[in-house]
Amino acid sequence: MNQTAHAVQTLGADLRALRKARGLTLSDMAEQLGRSVGWLSQVERDMSEPSINDLRHIAKSLGVSVSMLFSHAPAPADEAGYVVRKGARRPIGSGEAGLVEELLSPDLTDDFEMVHSTFAPHSRIGEAVTRPTQEVGYLLAGKLDLVISGTRFTIEPGDSFRIRGEPFEWINPYDTPAVAIWVIAPPVY
Repeated sequence: MNQTAHAVQTLGADLRALRKARGLTLSDMAEQLGRSVGWLSQVERDMSEPSINDLRHIAKSLGVSVSMLFSHAPAPADEAGYVVRKGARRPIGSGEAGLVEELLSPDLTDDFEMVHSTFAPHSRIGEAVTRPTQEVGYLLAGKLDLVISGTRFTIEPGDSFRIRGEPFEWINPYDTPAVAIWVIAPPVY
Protein backbone atom coordinates (compact mmCIF):
# COMPACT_ATOMS: atom_id res chain seq x y z
CA MET A 1 0.00 0.00 0.00
CA ASN A 2 1.43 3.40 -0.87
CA GLN A 3 1.56 6.34 1.56
CA THR A 4 -1.22 8.28 -0.17
CA ALA A 5 -3.59 5.32 0.00
CA HIS A 6 -2.94 4.99 3.73
CA ALA A 7 -3.62 8.69 4.33
CA VAL A 8 -7.00 8.33 2.61
CA GLN A 9 -7.81 5.19 4.63
CA THR A 10 -6.94 7.02 7.82
CA LEU A 11 -9.30 9.83 6.85
CA GLY A 12 -12.30 7.52 6.41
CA ALA A 13 -11.61 5.65 9.65
CA ASP A 14 -11.15 8.93 11.51
CA LEU A 15 -14.41 10.34 10.14
CA ARG A 16 -16.29 7.23 11.23
CA ALA A 17 -14.70 7.35 14.72
CA LEU A 18 -15.52 11.05 15.14
CA ARG A 19 -19.10 10.55 13.96
CA LYS A 20 -19.64 7.66 16.37
CA ALA A 21 -18.00 9.53 19.27
CA ARG A 22 -20.59 12.27 18.76
CA GLY A 23 -23.46 9.77 18.81
CA LEU A 24 -24.40 10.46 15.19
CA THR A 25 -25.73 7.76 12.90
CA LEU A 26 -24.82 7.67 9.22
CA SER A 27 -28.35 8.87 8.53
CA ASP A 28 -28.08 11.79 11.00
CA MET A 29 -24.84 13.03 9.53
CA ALA A 30 -25.87 12.49 5.90
CA GLU A 31 -28.96 14.58 6.58
CA GLN A 32 -26.86 17.37 8.15
CA LEU A 33 -24.60 17.33 5.09
CA GLY A 34 -27.41 17.13 2.55
CA ARG A 35 -25.82 13.97 1.12
CA SER A 36 -26.92 10.36 0.84
CA VAL A 37 -26.16 7.71 3.45
CA GLY A 38 -24.53 5.66 0.68
CA TRP A 39 -22.12 8.49 -0.21
CA LEU A 40 -21.14 9.03 3.42
CA SER A 41 -20.68 5.30 3.96
CA GLN A 42 -18.37 5.16 0.92
CA VAL A 43 -16.33 8.09 2.27
CA GLU A 44 -15.96 6.34 5.64
CA ARG A 45 -14.88 3.12 3.90
CA ASP A 46 -12.42 5.03 1.69
CA MET A 47 -14.29 4.09 -1.46
CA SER A 48 -15.04 7.73 -2.29
CA GLU A 49 -12.84 10.77 -1.74
CA PRO A 50 -14.66 13.88 -0.48
CA SER A 51 -13.96 17.24 -2.09
CA ILE A 52 -12.44 20.08 -0.06
CA ASN A 53 -15.91 21.62 0.14
CA ASP A 54 -17.31 18.30 1.43
CA LEU A 55 -14.52 18.19 4.03
CA ARG A 56 -15.44 21.70 5.20
CA HIS A 57 -19.05 20.63 5.72
CA ILE A 58 -18.01 17.37 7.41
CA ALA A 59 -15.61 19.20 9.75
CA LYS A 60 -18.31 21.71 10.68
CA SER A 61 -20.79 18.91 11.35
CA LEU A 62 -18.26 17.15 13.59
CA GLY A 63 -17.07 20.33 15.30
CA VAL A 64 -13.43 20.00 14.24
CA SER A 65 -11.15 22.09 12.04
CA VAL A 66 -10.71 21.09 8.42
CA SER A 67 -6.94 21.03 8.90
CA MET A 68 -7.32 18.41 11.62
CA LEU A 69 -8.76 16.01 9.04
CA PHE A 70 -5.75 15.97 6.75
CA SER A 71 -2.86 17.93 8.22
CA HIS A 72 -0.61 15.07 9.18
CA ALA A 73 2.18 13.41 7.26
CA PRO A 74 1.40 9.85 6.24
CA ALA A 75 3.58 7.27 7.95
CA PRO A 76 5.82 4.91 6.00
CA ALA A 77 3.85 1.77 5.12
CA ASP A 78 5.64 -0.41 7.69
CA GLU A 79 4.89 2.11 10.51
CA ALA A 80 1.33 3.09 9.56
CA GLY A 81 -1.07 2.43 12.41
CA TYR A 82 1.78 1.67 14.81
CA VAL A 83 4.24 4.57 15.07
CA VAL A 84 3.77 8.36 15.08
CA ARG A 85 7.08 10.17 14.61
CA LYS A 86 7.61 13.46 16.46
CA GLY A 87 7.65 15.50 13.25
CA ALA A 88 4.50 13.79 11.91
CA ARG A 89 2.10 14.47 14.78
CA ARG A 90 -1.30 15.71 13.69
CA PRO A 91 -2.22 19.13 15.13
CA ILE A 92 -5.68 19.12 16.68
CA GLY A 93 -7.87 21.72 18.30
CA SER A 94 -7.99 25.35 17.30
CA GLY A 95 -4.81 26.60 18.96
CA GLU A 96 -6.87 29.34 20.59
CA ALA A 97 -6.24 30.47 24.16
CA GLY A 98 -2.57 29.47 24.03
CA LEU A 99 -3.05 25.70 23.82
CA VAL A 100 -1.24 23.67 21.17
CA GLU A 101 -2.39 20.06 20.90
CA GLU A 102 -0.99 17.19 18.85
CA LEU A 103 -2.45 13.73 18.41
CA LEU A 104 -0.05 11.05 19.63
CA SER A 105 -2.35 8.19 18.61
CA PRO A 106 -1.85 6.93 15.03
CA ASP A 107 -5.52 7.74 14.27
CA LEU A 108 -8.90 8.08 15.97
CA THR A 109 -10.06 4.48 15.59
CA ASP A 110 -9.29 3.33 19.16
CA ASP A 111 -11.60 3.67 22.14
CA PHE A 112 -9.35 6.51 23.36
CA GLU A 113 -7.02 9.17 22.02
CA MET A 114 -3.66 10.26 23.35
CA VAL A 115 -2.79 13.95 23.09
CA HIS A 116 0.37 16.03 23.67
CA SER A 117 -0.72 19.42 25.02
CA THR A 118 1.42 22.54 25.44
CA PHE A 119 -0.10 25.41 27.44
CA ALA A 120 1.55 28.78 26.75
CA PRO A 121 2.66 30.91 29.71
CA HIS A 122 -0.08 33.21 31.04
CA SER A 123 -2.85 31.46 29.10
CA ARG A 124 -6.21 30.02 30.08
CA ILE A 125 -9.26 28.45 28.55
CA GLY A 126 -12.07 30.96 28.09
CA GLU A 127 -14.72 29.05 30.05
CA ALA A 128 -15.28 25.73 31.79
CA VAL A 129 -15.69 22.73 29.50
CA THR A 130 -17.79 19.65 30.16
CA ARG A 131 -17.26 16.66 27.85
CA PRO A 132 -18.84 13.20 27.92
CA THR A 133 -15.43 11.65 28.45
CA GLN A 134 -13.05 10.17 30.95
CA GLU A 135 -9.65 11.88 30.82
CA VAL A 136 -6.36 11.20 32.54
CA GLY A 137 -3.40 13.53 32.25
CA TYR A 138 0.24 13.53 33.27
CA LEU A 139 2.27 16.74 33.52
CA LEU A 140 5.73 16.48 31.96
CA ALA A 141 6.97 20.07 32.44
CA GLY A 142 5.96 23.44 33.88
CA LYS A 143 3.02 23.96 36.23
CA LEU A 144 -0.69 24.02 35.41
CA ASP A 145 -3.73 24.97 37.44
CA LEU A 146 -6.84 22.87 36.89
CA VAL A 147 -10.29 23.71 38.19
CA ILE A 148 -12.34 20.51 38.30
CA SER A 149 -15.93 20.79 39.52
CA GLY A 150 -15.06 24.11 41.18
CA THR A 151 -11.96 22.89 43.04
CA ARG A 152 -8.60 24.37 41.99
CA PHE A 153 -5.51 22.16 41.85
CA THR A 154 -1.93 23.08 40.99
CA ILE A 155 -0.35 20.27 38.97
CA GLU A 156 3.44 19.94 38.84
CA PRO A 157 5.77 17.70 36.78
CA GLY A 158 5.17 14.05 37.63
CA ASP A 159 1.62 14.69 38.88
CA SER A 160 -1.35 13.11 37.17
CA PHE A 161 -5.07 13.88 37.25
CA ARG A 162 -8.44 12.48 36.19
CA ILE A 163 -11.60 14.17 34.90
CA ARG A 164 -14.82 12.15 34.55
CA GLY A 165 -17.31 14.24 32.62
CA GLU A 166 -17.03 17.06 35.17
CA PRO A 167 -16.76 20.73 34.25
CA PHE A 168 -13.12 21.74 34.13
CA GLU A 169 -10.89 24.58 33.07
CA TRP A 170 -7.16 25.01 32.78
CA ILE A 171 -5.02 28.03 33.60
CA ASN A 172 -1.28 28.55 33.16
CA PRO A 173 -0.57 31.72 35.17
CA TYR A 174 3.12 30.85 35.25
CA ASP A 175 6.10 32.16 33.24
CA THR A 176 6.92 28.84 31.52
CA PRO A 177 4.94 26.55 29.21
CA ALA A 178 3.21 23.55 30.77
CA VAL A 179 3.40 20.28 28.83
CA ALA A 180 1.04 17.39 29.47
CA ILE A 181 0.06 14.05 27.99
CA TRP A 182 -3.72 13.42 28.04
CA VAL A 183 -5.61 10.21 27.38
CA ILE A 184 -9.24 10.85 26.46
CA ALA A 185 -11.99 8.26 26.04
CA PRO A 186 -13.91 8.23 23.85
CA PRO A 187 -12.00 10.30 21.26
CA VAL A 188 -13.43 13.82 20.96
CA TYR A 189 -11.23 15.32 18.27
